[in-house]
Amino acid sequence: MPKSRPVPHWRQDDGSRVASPEQFSAPPAEQPPQRSLSAALTLFAMSLGYGVVQLDVTIVNTALDRIGTSLGGGVSELQWVVNAYTIAFAAFILTSGALGDRIGAKRVFMAGFAIFTLASLACALAPNATVLIASRAVQGLGAAVLVPNSLALLNHAYPDERARGRAVGTWAAGASLALTAGPLAGGALIALVGWRSIFLVNLPIGIAGLWLSWRYASETTRNREREVDLPGQMLAITALGCLAGTIIEGGALGLRNAWVIAALAGAVLLAILFIVQEARSPHPMLPLSLFSHRLFALTSLVGLLVNIAFYGLIFVFSLYFQRINGLSPLQTGLAFVPMMGIVLPANLIAARISERIGAPAAIALGGALSALGCLLLLPLQPGTPYVETLVQLMIIGAGLGLLVPPLTATLLGSVDKSRSGIAAGVLNATRQTGSVLGVALFGALVGQHETFMRGTHLALAISVALLLIAGAVIWQGAERRAVR
Repeated sequence: MPKSRPVPHWRQDDGSRVASPEQFSAPPAEQPPQRSLSAALTLFAMSLGYGVVQLDVTIVNTALDRIGTSLGGGVSELQWVVNAYTIAFAAFILTSGALGDRIGAKRVFMAGFAIFTLASLACALAPNATVLIASRAVQGLGAAVLVPNSLALLNHAYPDERARGRAVGTWAAGASLALTAGPLAGGALIALVGWRSIFLVNLPIGIAGLWLSWRYASETTRNREREVDLPGQMLAITALGCLAGTIIEGGALGLRNAWVIAALAGAVLLAILFIVQEARSPHPMLPLSLFSHRLFALTSLVGLLVNIAFYGLIFVFSLYFQRINGLSPLQTGLAFVPMMGIVLPANLIAARISERIGAPAAIALGGALSALGCLLLLPLQPGTPYVETLVQLMIIGAGLGLLVPPLTATLLGSVDKSRSGIAAGVLNATRQTGSVLGVALFGALVGQHETFMRGTHLALAISVALLLIAGAVIWQGAERRAVR
């Protein structure tokens, strides 16, 4: 009688751990771990981690008016509610990846999820704006820990390159869906329960993510030689915080205010010290040598400029819809759905467009498209019907969706593969820094109710200029490289 074939390895998984290859006669190559339940649930846990981070990027915008009414304060306090999260996110993301390499990505990821969940509870219970802003900063720290370490755990769970690519695609798609759903989910929750519910919704997500990570994710190899650049980290967050404070409080107090001048001087000094520290450090948080690659420097700049425009406008339009046009939070959430919803399908066709016209041209096209949308919104006035802004908002979202995938691919292709992780981290940090500056700058422009529309028009004009500059920069930079 012929011998029976061994049962495939993945079918022997009991749901908790993948059995060792030695138990079966089939070679490990025939038993891809990506088919195991553990790998699939690890992917789900990582997607929850990245998804909740992206959800909180947009869900808060729909609650800004209600938060201001409930806790008091003006536009500057609302800017800090948004920016406290983003500053911590931008400043800590590079160090968090290094920390995961050093002590294990699973440990760090779970710690980040716990921090994010507890900070969300603190946000929901905040008795005043100061506590809410502080809790949002801690939430941003948790977010910075979650993103790079979720990728590290996916890389560990899916050693096969093709399967890993599919897993990362699922991870990114889930985050895009959360980003799109944020305004609508926030509006619905506020209408049904109140603004505090937008933070309470993170609790069951956090508990589920923690349990799944503890139960199914495998720990990564620890690299004790990986150093954490603590001086650089502290200089980075204080410099970024001072810069954001200068712009936010400058709009409220005036640029001649002594505290504003001191904050600006501090931001400049700390930025210089940060560059000196990174140049001298044997293990820098931000390797400055990366910027010697022309395309890397240009794509980082483009990411900064695009996020200043896009997230600054989201902040402005959140207030415009509610404070100027009198929409409810739910109606505001619905108003953002077409703009955010078109980003994902634009992401999907961006690769084909890049193949036809080249990545730099695709980035420039996306920037020009978003600039056109902003330009068409310049006649905006109080009481302008939403239907007259719908197409323009969708054009802005479509442009963003077209440029982000080729932007990321161009940046990663400009450096050696061994440095792709830190390169992706730099792009994330740069884009989040752009978000901070956009909310700070545009919020300062619309800070006074009497001059809100004038500030909105100026914000739209600045966005047109930034998006066109971004497209021209990458186009010309790529052309010069091709000539060389």
